[in-house]
Amino acid sequence: MSKFIIQGKQKLFGTVEIEKSKNAILPIICATVLASSPVCLKDVPEFSDIDNMLDILQYLGAKICRNGTDVVIDATSIKTTKIPEAKAQKIRASVFLLGPLLAKYSCARTIMPGGCKIGARPIDIHLTGFRDLGIAVEEENGNVFCDASSFCGGTTTLRFASVGATENLIMCSVLAHLKTTTIKNCAKEPEIVDLCNFINKMGGKIYGAGTDTIVIVGVKKLNGVSYSAIPDRIVAGTYMVATAMCGGKICLQNTIAQHNERLISILVNLGCEITKSSDNIYISCSRNLKSDFLQLATEPYPGFATDMQSQTIAMLANTNGRFLVKENLFESRFNNIPELVKMGANIQVQDNLAVVHGKEDCYCGAAVKCLDLRGGVSLVLAGLCATGTTIVDDIHFIDRGYHKIEEKLSLLGANIHREE
Repeated sequence: MSKFIIQGKQKLFGTVEIEKSKNAILPIICATVLASSPVCLKDVPEFSDIDNMLDILQYLGAKICRNGTDVVIDATSIKTTKIPEAKAQKIRASVFLLGPLLAKYSCARTIMPGGCKIGARPIDIHLTGFRDLGIAVEEENGNVFCDASSFCGGTTTLRFASVGATENLIMCSVLAHLKTTTIKNCAKEPEIVDLCNFINKMGGKIYGAGTDTIVIVGVKKLNGVSYSAIPDRIVAGTYMVATAMCGGKICLQNTIAQHNERLISILVNLGCEITKSSDNIYISCSRNLKSDFLQLATEPYPGFATDMQSQTIAMLANTNGRFLVKENLFESRFNNIPELVKMGANIQVQDNLAVVHGKEDCYCGAAVKCLDLRGGVSLVLAGLCATGTTIVDDIHFIDRGYHKIEEKLSLLGANIHREE
């Protein structure tokens, strides 16, 4: 099993290019099922989640061709609409295939999807939305069977602004020729806007992406295109937090600063200097972070992102001050905290509230273990500013969402390497 070995206390300097967004690319890969000709996705990073999703498409019958960082997907030869159980257990985003399979073939079946264990993460909002639009859904022993032969469109209102449900309902509606579907209380995340831009480039008619109401007018067919996804705002945020924790000055290239405004405001409040120019973000920090009191709560976009909560808590524990962090989305997002405490953090958890008694230079090297993607990378960040040696085990979780993070951090001056 792979692990990271980290010698801490190195400041970070230099430039890092941010890869394309995993959370944008995964539903876009699924949406290629909708196309009547091949699609070329540009600059696709080698995340294990992306590899697993491409494997599922190949199993279904699609033809995949990698040409450097470009991926050409020809999904016109799909032979089955049953998502394989073993592969669905590896990646939660496999559920995103339900929508396009229903749109193109009127049926789909899967098991309840897997992924990081950060909470229950049910798909009931997806299924309720399907039913609202006339899709028959049966659930039995963890299996899900969907039949869209009576798809009628209409209006569905999500009880919670779920990103995945919003994306699935968009994709299941786009090929319902001349039928109009309205999704209310939908999610506003940049990744949803990117998915809609991709589908519209193929010939779709989706309106209102980025607002709480999206309207889809069904079209007869969608054409293959070449497309490049947005940069990964969570990866960009992670490198900003790393700089705040270690000190130094870095330039993040290929970013959209607007997607990280909430995090940027937090970092500036703690004492970081941040400037923005074109698609670059410049962050400088002396490591003397402090705040008398700060209270955060995870919220749907444009609020504080749950995917940045673990990294931010790791930073706050190393910052002079007292902080309250409330996790409103996933009940197991605090899985990483016992490992941070093992390294010297002073954090108490009460249900979905973490009370952080921050202190500069709190971390000492230790052997710790990843339990999920974002929690795992928070341990790497703690190790970067810790005294002594940190060993981070089970880093396959981190590989799901960060491309060669140890190489990029090393180029910035960190002392980190991978051992197999």
